[in-house]
Amino acid sequence: MKAKVNLSLFLILICISLSAYSQELPKTGLCAHRGAMDTHPENTIPAFKAAIEAGAQMIEFDVWLTKDNKMMIIHDETVDRTTNGTGEVSSLTFEEIRKLDAGSWKSSEFAGVQIPTLEEVLDIMPFNVWLNIHIKQEGELPVMIAQMVKEKGRLHQSFLACTRNSIQKARKTIPEILFCNMDRKNTSDKYVDQTISSKANFLQFPKKGPAITPEHIAKLKRNNILINYFQADSVEEAKQLLEMGVDFPLVNNIVEFMQHADELKLRPVKPVFSAE
Repeated sequence: MKAKVNLSLFLILICISLSAYSQELPKTGLCAHRGAMDTHPENTIPAFKAAIEAGAQMIEFDVWLTKDNKMMIIHDETVDRTTNGTGEVSSLTFEEIRKLDAGSWKSSEFAGVQIPTLEEVLDIMPFNVWLNIHIKQEGELPVMIAQMVKEKGRLHQSFLACTRNSIQKARKTIPEILFCNMDRKNTSDKYVDQTISSKANFLQFPKKGPAITPEHIAKLKRNNILINYFQADSVEEAKQLLEMGVDFPLVNNIVEFMQHADELKLRPVKPVFSAE
């Protein structure tokens, strides 16, 4: 009886979180990996704005926690590759990270671009694209992100790409948070079955992992699980993935790929910046 009550409550919470939003989220499309990372400094505000302008259906970004518990958008464990600084994100304070130049390594036109916070990124996002939030740490970070997502009114469009352990922690605080299972297995059969049993909303197949088959795709769709794929390196590859039933291939050059939207049978998203 208790399980039935908990399930009913869970469904009610989801309905409440979705009812406030009239925008329809894309059913398929391209995911801008770290924003428009081929043409802009990855995981920065300019990269995300370029992806939005291009009409991306999903935008992916990564979150790390600083020494003083600020949620920052950066892919690597250290700031070495994408800034003019050095050191692990977790060993630096917010103030120290904000002094770093996260744009010049890409091009001089981006000199002075900073590493953004999760709050800053959520604040510029449209309400009608998927937000693929890749969590790079365990601990309390999944809970903190879920709380921020709810506070910003983004529960309907955001999902945490993380381990099952992380989502269990997050859902204790925010039961309705969406989840992409990143606990990959050594076979696609195991990964698909685990994703279904975990009550995940998404999974993400890696190109370098075990093969994905039409049978896997059909099974996932029967269980209402959306399929991401990392990654498509050409427009032709993206087209093949979409035709076989992958919902959202991740791409590095979203600007170029969306110029082929007609060929890919996709409709670029016209961004909506109001929740009403």
